[in-house]
Amino acid sequence: MIDVRPGPNHRRVGILNRGRWMPVGTMGESLDDDRAATAAVQTVLRAGLFRREKYARVDLWRYLDTLLDFRAWLEEFTHLANLPPHEWMVKRLASELAKVPRRAKIVVRGPLEFRVLKKI
Repeated sequence: MIDVRPGPNHRRVGILNRGRWMPVGTMGESLDDDRAATAAVQTVLRAGLFRREKYARVDLWRYLDTLLDFRAWLEEFTHLANLPPHEWMVKRLASELAKVPRRAKIVVRGPLEFRVLKKI
């Protein structure tokens, strides 16, 4: 069985300028579903139904060119995650973007976990 999903950590929003990532803020999404999925995997491992063959965790970077692109991503993300609007993040990001060159990128970072489980 292959288990691929976001890790139970909040996504971080920042600006990438000249190879340097500058944090702007942290999303406030609920991690309850992520924790429940992790607990379910642990349950089948403890029950001896599967054993863990491999595990990897990578920091996934989503690059966005403009504040408009970020707003579109944010609307979809908050809708899917059933979150309140993060207008505060848009305002903070707009303020920080005004301080950097136009070629700077908006980056949303979050962990992605991979597990390979083998049935016993």
